[in-house]
Order: sequence, then structure tokens, then C-alpha cells
Amino acid sequence: MVRGMSENVYLVGMMAAGKSTIGRLVATRLGLAFYDTDRVIEERAGADIAWIFDREGEPGFRRREEHVVDELTRAERVLVATGGGAVLAQCNRQRLKRRGTVVYLHTAPEVIAERVRGDRHRPLLQVGDVGGRVDALCREREPLYRDAAHIVVDVGRRPARVVAADVIDALQGHTSAKP
Repeated sequence: MVRGMSENVYLVGMMAAGKSTIGRLVATRLGLAFYDTDRVIEERAGADIAWIFDREGEPGFRRREEHVVDELTRAERVLVATGGGAVLAQCNRQRLKRRGTVVYLHTAPEVIAERVRGDRHRPLLQVGDVGGRVDALCREREPLYRDAAHIVVDVGRRPARVVAADVIDALQGHTSAKP
């Protein structure tokens, strides 16, 4: 494990920021178990997120998400990639912050919009103006990501392996001080 770092690492950031891909790479390098909260929710529900949103609405999905975040942040030696909206709940932000090192994968709205254009599996983006919706979500969530984060790493259009190396470097240099 990285000296001076909490045992657990939590990745936060917008949808399509690369949390799952980068998270798997970092977890492998650090010898941590990897979890993706969205995948855990889908496995337990036996259905995809779009179905959960359709049947239970966003509030139902967020309740499931709070439960999974609470459970996974109690585990040891894990790297958890959270869903893009996990930071909306203050209890999630507090649990993440208290129980490990939170890394915010910052990605510009235009990069997110490019990555999700045409994606039919993201319930919050089933709108006419995807770019406008992404901009609005970024404006709403940016302060929450920064509130939760101990470390901020810019993703940009860089390859996942390069960003993963930056995350590991940042974790190695991390102290308890917040950026």
C-alpha cells in the first residue's frame, strides 16, 4: 500500500469521466479490490440502472446508491468508483471523505458530452439537448465533487493509463491536507 495513504480510495466525478476504467487500473496497481457502485446496484437489483430509474425514479435509485456507498466504504482495502450523482447526498460525501481518500476525476463538460452523445443507457441524458444537460449537471455537481475530494486529478482527453499513473502519484504524495 502507498505509505501515508488511507487503505481505501474512492473515485468521484461526472458520468463518463473514466472512473471505472481508471479505477480498475489503479486498483490493480495498488492491490485493492475494485467495486463500481452502479454495477453493484445493477447486480443486486437484477436489472440495469435505466430500468431502476423507470420503475423507482431517481429517488429510488439514490436510496439504493446510499446503501451501497455505506456498505462499500465500510470494507477494507477497496477502490470504489462511485456513480456520477453519488455526491448529491451529503451522507455519501461525508462517508467517502471520512472512510478513505477521495479522488475527483475532473473532466470538462465538452469532453463528457462527446463521450455520452448517443448513449441510451444513461437515464439523466434522455433529453434533446445532451450538451446543455451535461453543462447543467456539471455546474450543479462541481462544488460537491470538490467538497468531497482530498485530491483532484484532471482527466482531459488523456489515455486512462496516463490518468491512472497521475492518480497513483497523487495518492503517494497525499497528506491529510485538502487541496
